[in-house]
Amino acid sequence: MARVQFRDIAFRPASLERILQMQSIVEEYEGQGLRLTARQLYYQFVARDLIPNTVQSYKRLTSLLADARYAGMVDWDAIEDRGREPLVPSEWTSIQSLVRSAIRSYRLPRWEDQPQYAELWVEKQALAGVLEPLAREFHVVLSVNKGYSSASAMYGAAQRFNSDGDGKECLLLYLGDHDPSGEDMVRDIGARLHEFGVGDLTVTKLALTMAQVDAYHPPPNPAKTTDSRYAAYAEQHGDQSWEVDALPPDVLQRLIREALEEAVDQEAMDAVIARENRGKAELQRLAGSIDDGGEDPDEDEDEDEDEDEDEDED
Repeated sequence: MARVQFRDIAFRPASLERILQMQSIVEEYEGQGLRLTARQLYYQFVARDLIPNTVQSYKRLTSLLADARYAGMVDWDAIEDRGREPLVPSEWTSIQSLVRSAIRSYRLPRWEDQPQYAELWVEKQALAGVLEPLAREFHVVLSVNKGYSSASAMYGAAQRFNSDGDGKECLLLYLGDHDPSGEDMVRDIGARLHEFGVGDLTVTKLALTMAQVDAYHPPPNPAKTTDSRYAAYAEQHGDQSWEVDALPPDVLQRLIREALEEAVDQEAMDAVIARENRGKAELQRLAGSIDDGGEDPDEDEDEDEDEDEDEDED
């Protein structure tokens, strides 16, 4: 991580105390191999009763976070903005590095021999960083809805379910807010996928549920009275709502891992991974015979790549 100072800022004692709290939360996330969004950091402050859950608190905290980063007191790499990620063209420094990249990326269709076909969907783009490691591990499609999905996105999803899930039970694991629209999105997703011809489909909302609200006490927000679904929601749940971002990341990861482990035939998955590793070994052997006419600056990465292959075997 990088703490780099660009500005000299004289913080008040209360602000310095708040920055120390930021550092502690950031280090906690780093220990889990995760990065935070500014909103996730804010919800951690609210959940720990460090600040009230108000618009003003959010603005003050995110402003202080920006100042703390400029002052070199919070790691720049610890906070991510998933809504503004650049598209960087792929490039390699040599043919050998390209081959190694291909070896790391090589995977067979791991769900082909599974009794089910599963995907992982999330309402909030900010949570993609928490979910991506599990999506890679279990080789499932991760889809970020950003609210109600567009017709194009739903049609594309239906094509995947109808192709990769043809003749299988299809499982869609969903994470979204507990608010009038968030609760309705589960219904909407199922109805629209069925409309596009997806037959044997189960849409399961892993989070956020009322049981999880009762168990983890995420900070509440007023439910939007302007939402056309408010009346039905309020009749069942009251006038408060909760955002899925507020659940601790380790809780979200545990819920997803348990659901995917239950869906996976591990013996069949292990057999596919074993075939992958044999293919990688053959690719590695062939790569050794390639001479691109120059030194390979990635040569010292061989040890790390062996670790990548070991992880695939687990």
